[in-house]
Amino acid sequence: MTTQTAPPGRQTLEAPPAIRATGLVKAFGPIRAVDDVSFELRPGRIYGLLGPNGSGKTTLIRLLTGMARPTRGRAEVLGVTMPARAVLARIGYMTQSDGIYPGLTVGENARFFAAAYGVRGTEGVRDALHLVDLDGRLDTVAGTLSGGQRRRLSLACALVHRPPVLFLDEPTVGIDPLLRAEFWAHFRALAEGGATIVVSSHVMDEADRCDELLFIRSGKVIARGTGAEVRARAGTDDLEEAFLRLGSDVEATR
Repeated sequence: MTTQTAPPGRQTLEAPPAIRATGLVKAFGPIRAVDDVSFELRPGRIYGLLGPNGSGKTTLIRLLTGMARPTRGRAEVLGVTMPARAVLARIGYMTQSDGIYPGLTVGENARFFAAAYGVRGTEGVRDALHLVDLDGRLDTVAGTLSGGQRRRLSLACALVHRPPVLFLDEPTVGIDPLLRAEFWAHFRALAEGGATIVVSSHVMDEADRCDELLFIRSGKVIARGTGAEVRARAGTDDLEEAFLRLGSDVEATR
């Protein structure tokens, strides 16, 4: 089953949001991992969730994908309140840890995830494994792959059903620079085809590959905009320095 995405050139600002967060809160006892977050994300764009480890990026993604239930507020994907089983087949999610079965081969992993998403035929599996340069390793047991190769297989398994909404949690960790560039070229092609892509990272040098950034600190969105807009707001040309300055501003108002 092939998921249809919007054609290139669609005016995404006129389309309804693909992802919406409304007053999202996720508390673990006295700690708010996600603290009253609200935003709308339009289709056909790459959004970067940037922040240090422990800032709440992964928890926010888990709420948006329905992997966790909010303490308060609402998460919607493609107009459906999450969690909802019906929309899961239209979401791709690459977890921060390798989301594959080490005892299965490369091909078996990809086919398993394709079947789980209801995909018939082999085209999606073939294309996904070709993208990550593992189409020549179909019979290799996943547990024997290098760390970078396991990350590549995890990405392939998130793409086999060609989802219109894609969440990528630290997708380029452990990947060589050449393959990283190829990944980002494919992400851009997916977005131009109408997909909505959310990429979490703590690596600031990837930020300018995104159409829009959301800076996360202590569970809050402290800034949102293009890289140029965020730099201008912070009064610096350095994005990492911009994050530090904006974070300091938030702490000063508490």
